[in-house]
Parts: sequence; structure tokens; C-alpha cells
Amino acid sequence: MIRLARAWLFLAVAAALAAGCGGKKRPPAVATAPPPSSAPSGRSQPTEVPPPVETGPDVRAVDTEAARGEDFTVSNPETGEGGPLEDIRFEYDSANLTDHARSILEKHALWLQNHRPAKVLVEGHCDERGTVEYNLALGEKRARAARDYLASLGVSTDRLRTVSYGKERPLDAASNEAAWAANRRDHFAVSR
Repeated sequence: MIRLARAWLFLAVAAALAAGCGGKKRPPAVATAPPPSSAPSGRSQPTEVPPPVETGPDVRAVDTEAARGEDFTVSNPETGEGGPLEDIRFEYDSANLTDHARSILEKHALWLQNHRPAKVLVEGHCDERGTVEYNLALGEKRARAARDYLASLGVSTDRLRTVSYGKERPLDAASNEAAWAANRRDHFAVSR
């Protein structure tokens, strides 16, 4: 009788511990599309996509100095089509301007002095590493660094706006060092 009572007590304690120790909580799974298949399958099952999770305010972009309704030309950063100003790059986890970035910004300042009505939206971008919030802040620091340097070269701050896209708009979607280096940048959209 005592053995049976001990066995039940042991099972009750073990069950309580198992229920209370669920382990680490995992973030919700993100639905991904299955790879395309060349042969149609006999059965087709609908893919369920979970509803979006409310996480608070939209943190896709931090527009620190609203563009005030101005129409900025979005250029293709790879070809330069649509905009005259070249992107600048940053080192990992840094908002410090490199010597190469400064020389590019000096060319931008000269171009802006020769094209007085033009305004520029400086877009700060980051690679995929780090949290959304951290990368938005870092992208903002990068955009402000370029804006401040252009201002020190004589470009009026009334013609310069900044926005941070963090890691939300990568130039290269790969997950390797070359892609990360390409994504650590400031992009310049011109409004005339």
C-alpha cells in the first residue's frame, strides 16, 4: 500500500515538473513557400499562412525628417540609372565614414552645388545581422553621418533629408560576407 502511494506521488511530481518545464519558448514559425516542383503532384494541399502578429508600431523604416511630400527619384544602385549619386559603404557595425566614402561625398557636394534646386534623401541601410531596432538606429546614424558631412562641405541641410531602412531593403539578399558588405550603405535619392 505504501509502495503504491509513493508511486502515485512520484508520478504526480514528475507530471507537474514536466508540465512546468516546457523548455525555451521558440519564436513563431515563418511560413515559407515550398520550392517549385517540375512535376505536378497528385494531391494539392493548401498552405496555411498564419495571420500577421501585432508587434506594435511599424518599424520598417524610421523617417526622421519627413520628406514632406517631395517626389524623390529612386535610382538603381547597381547601374546608377535614375539618379546621379553613388552609394557609399560602411564597415561592419559602424557609422564612421571611410576615406573612400568621404571622397564620394565630396563629389556629391560638388554635384549638389551645381544643381541647386535638387534635394537629397539619404537612406541608411544595414546588413541582416542584428535586431530590427538596432539596425534601424544604425541606419539612422549612417544617414546622419553622410548628411552632416555634406553639410560641412557647404550643402544646405534644407536640401538634405534622412531615413533609415535598417535591414529591411537589402541590395543583395544572400547571406554571406559579400552581400553583407553590399548592404551596409547609404543610398541617395534625388528630388528636383
